[in-house]
Amino acid sequence: MEFREIADRVWVHRAAWFDLNIVAIGGRDGVVVVDPHGSTAAGRQVRDAIAALGAGPVRAVINTHEHFDHTFGNAAFREADPDVPLHAHEVAAERTRDVGERVQRAYAEEHPDDERTPEVLATEIVPADHTFSSVRVLDLGDRALELVHPGRGHTAGDLVVRIGDADVLLAGDLVEESAPPALGADSHPMDWPLSLDTVLSLTTPATVVVPGHGALVDRAFVEEQRNLLGIVAETIRDLAGRGVPLDQALEVGEWPYPREVLADAVARGYADLPRAQKRLPLV
Repeated sequence: MEFREIADRVWVHRAAWFDLNIVAIGGRDGVVVVDPHGSTAAGRQVRDAIAALGAGPVRAVINTHEHFDHTFGNAAFREADPDVPLHAHEVAAERTRDVGERVQRAYAEEHPDDERTPEVLATEIVPADHTFSSVRVLDLGDRALELVHPGRGHTAGDLVVRIGDADVLLAGDLVEESAPPALGADSHPMDWPLSLDTVLSLTTPATVVVPGHGALVDRAFVEEQRNLLGIVAETIRDLAGRGVPLDQALEVGEWPYPREVLADAVARGYADLPRAQKRLPLV
């Protein structure tokens, strides 16, 4: 496992499993780890690779949201230091255990041939214990990390990490490069574009953006993804406003992403719209 330095003391490992980006941020006082992988065993590999950087002790771990590929590595860092702070948005921390347990129940059935299945099932789920609602700043001695909840999007508990002195933004799964944005049953498609507006306000034209999955991107990529998600949201609003029934919306709408990845998003969008923006279904 190798970490590549993308800016001053900001290292990224792009893991093959889930194409996940794991980030280490160094400062005078030590290292902060962001999204430490999808099992305790994988988290131990992350821990050892970060130790090999020689950048100092791990001072904190951050989860950008509650999904298991971003949180199941927490236990590996607690093994090494029972007092290491684990940071997340309050909603993400609250949901980490339930989400993780559902994944463990389903993983063997959904991934019967995955060599990682035993380690996913063996992982102890350790939710974050340092939470916030809006903004938190972590002090690494000679640099500050801004943790910001820009609003609901991929989940209700997304956070981004701004490293201002390096002009780097860690976007979590609010931004994805290697696949369409994950609009799952726990996503909020009507809010996501507005949340990305807040993310964009934290960037400059030169900002390096680290997505949750895939290659590094820039502000222009985030703007494009925001606009496509905006089309999803406005299409849902238009269809519901015209009285198109939910079970017909996918076929009737013109979508910027494949229909097969949008079923949950459309159902969630219809559910989240206020009654005033919906008409009775067309007969």
